[in-house]
Parts: sequence; C-alpha cells; structure tokens
Amino acid sequence: MGRLQQQKGYRGENNLRKLFVNANIECIRVPLSGAAPGTDGDLIINGGDKAEVKIRGNGFKQLYDWISDNHYLFVKADRKDYLAVMRIDDFIKLLSGNN
Repeated sequence: MGRLQQQKGYRGENNLRKLFVNANIECIRVPLSGAAPGTDGDLIINGGDKAEVKIRGNGFKQLYDWISDNHYLFVKADRKDYLAVMRIDDFIKLLSGNN
C-alpha cells in the first residue's frame, strides 16, 4: 500500500473515531492496525467490538445509491451472512441509545 493510501486510511479511521468520541462512545484506534501481527481491526468500540474501516474514492457508489431513500441496507453474498449498512448518524444513535 502506498503512503498516500495509508494516510487516507489513517484520516478515515481517526475521523470516525472522533465522531464516536464526540458522541460519548468509547472508541480507540488500533495502533499499526493491519501492519503488525495480532492487530486485527482498525477501531475498538465500547471496550471490545472490533471494527474495520474501508475508505474508497468511489468504490462504494452502488451502496450509496441503494441506501439513498432508506434507513438501512442489507446485503448478502451466496453462502455468506447478511451485512447491515447504515448511515453513521443512525449507528451512533443506536449505540448511544438516543433512538
């Protein structure tokens, strides 16, 4: 991975961490996430929930199109579990209990 990609990833992880912290949700960024053995995930939320953060220029455009007028998006590949996609504001409300 190139230096610019690493910087973009770090910025994305750090900005997301700040959103959680500003909402009084415990969140830490995993140092050297993915670069050192035993460093699974990019963020640890609420003391133990691991989260991976992916940032792409336009790689997720279809997801944004699908969720446009909806609160949630559920996606599933063959023989895989469902994944839930939602806007970060809705996710923060869910975690903080401010529904």
